[in-house]
Amino acid sequence: MTTPREEFLAGERLDDVALYLADSYVSDDRLERFGTRVDDGVLIVVDGERGRNAFRAATGTGAMEFAQSAMGLEGIVDDELTDGQCPEAPGDDDHEVQFVFAFAEERNEDVGGIYAEGDVVHAYARCSCGTAYSDRWNVAPAERQRS
Repeated sequence: MTTPREEFLAGERLDDVALYLADSYVSDDRLERFGTRVDDGVLIVVDGERGRNAFRAATGTGAMEFAQSAMGLEGIVDDELTDGQCPEAPGDDDHEVQFVFAFAEERNEDVGGIYAEGDVVHAYARCSCGTAYSDRWNVAPAERQRS
């Protein structure tokens, strides 16, 4: 049996988005009804429109506006979508992911690069220091390929 997160990360839910909300950022037990409890928060995988609305409700920011602001700075978002490495202070314990917004894009050979190699996960994170950053990688069963 696979979880919604596993299906999303395998490229099987291209119309959905994934949201991770850290307990340190938002503490609302109702969120667990919509997602999966993970170590330090809740991960939700839902259809795109509901996901964008949930993101706005939880963060006060539009999902695509946040993604656009995060695109300017590359960092590392972990494969599970629940952690990352802030590019402003790599390896510093005081820098923790508050939330992640992610979507997957279907393979597109016409675009080239990693898009020609397979489906691509786009992940956008916000650190506790306020830094927003992005990461993307090919959906691949073996080793993840970063851009």
